[in-house]
Amino acid sequence: MSQPKPRKPRPVGSLVFYFGYFSALLIIGAPMALLSIPFPLRQRFTLLNLYNRFVLFWLKITCGIEYRFEGLENLPATSHVMVANHQSEWETIILHTLKPPLCTVLKQELLNIPIFGWGLRLIKPIPLDRSQPAKMLRKVLKVGGERLEEGLSVLIFPEGTRVAPGQRKPFSKSAAMIACKAGVPLVPVAHNAGEHWDPKNWVKMSGTLSMRIGKPIPTLGRRADEVIAEAEAWVEKQLVEISAIPRPAVD
Repeated sequence: MSQPKPRKPRPVGSLVFYFGYFSALLIIGAPMALLSIPFPLRQRFTLLNLYNRFVLFWLKITCGIEYRFEGLENLPATSHVMVANHQSEWETIILHTLKPPLCTVLKQELLNIPIFGWGLRLIKPIPLDRSQPAKMLRKVLKVGGERLEEGLSVLIFPEGTRVAPGQRKPFSKSAAMIACKAGVPLVPVAHNAGEHWDPKNWVKMSGTLSMRIGKPIPTLGRRADEVIAEAEAWVEKQLVEISAIPRPAVD
C-alpha cells in the first residue's frame, strides 16, 4: 500500500474548486433535480449523484485531495443504519455515492437552500428542528423506521454536529435505537475528512484522506446503548490510527 501524501494548503486550487462547485450546482445540480422528479427514488439517487461525483472529482483535480477507502465490502446489500463521525461536508457527499438509496438525518434549514435544498427533498431525508429536541427524537425514530421499511438505508451523524479533528463529542443513541427496533445492522464509518476540508476555513489541504467502513454490528436482541457504545469505540479506534491531528484521551 502506498504511503499517504502529506497535507499542504491549496489556496489557489481552493478558489478554483469553489468556482466549479457552485457553477456545477447550477449547471448539473439544478437540471438533475428537475429531471429526476418523475423517476422512482433509486433513479433519482443515480441522477442527483452525478453532481456529488463531479464535486469529488473536482476536489481531487483542484486541491490534490486523494482518497483511501477500506472496508467497502462491509456495506450490506440490504437496508441498514449507518453512523459516521462528522467533520466536514465531504462525508455527506461521498457516503451517498457508496450504496444508494441512503436517506440522511439533517438540519431542517438545509431544505430551504435554493437548488441544493430542492435536490435534498427529492431523496426523502429526515429533517430536524433542533429547537425541539424531544419532538426531534420521536420524529427520527418514527420516520427512520418508515424509511427502513421502504427499503432505504439511514445515515445518522450521532455527534449531532460537526466536530473538529482532535476533538470528541459523545454519540447519541438514536441511530442504534432505530436499528435495534427494526432489527437491521448498524454500520460504523470513520474518516479524517476535516483535516483536508475544514468547514471553518475555505482553504483546502491536499493529501490523502482516509475512510474506513466497519463490519455491520448486529442489533437483534441487544440494547441500543450497548450497540452505539460498540460503534463509538470502533470509530474512535480508527480515528486514532488515521488522524494526523492527535485524538483527545479517552476518559
